[in-house]
Amino acid sequence: MDGTDPAGAAPDRTAWTRSSDMTAPTDTPETVTAVYKVSGMSCGHCEGSVSAEISELPGVTSVKAVASTGEVTVVSAAALEEEAVRAAVDEAGFELVGTV
Repeated sequence: MDGTDPAGAAPDRTAWTRSSDMTAPTDTPETVTAVYKVSGMSCGHCEGSVSAEISELPGVTSVKAVASTGEVTVVSAAALEEEAVRAAVDEAGFELVGTV
């Protein structure tokens, strides 16, 4: 043992954690965040259905649907066409009202 790693010490894994993993989504040069209003969601299953469909759109990296507010926050690599989001929401069985 060379004295640089005390016996039993856990490896330093802080380098593996990106600071963006711990913060709320925001626009960066690499991402765009949009909030949509969706009508008809009433439960967790509804949230999951909408999230799953929107997640399939190219460039989408994160989706958070909240049934109680009807808001769906989408983080993507570039701005999404509203018609593509509308089609995904329709496929899930709900209606896209617009953006917030």
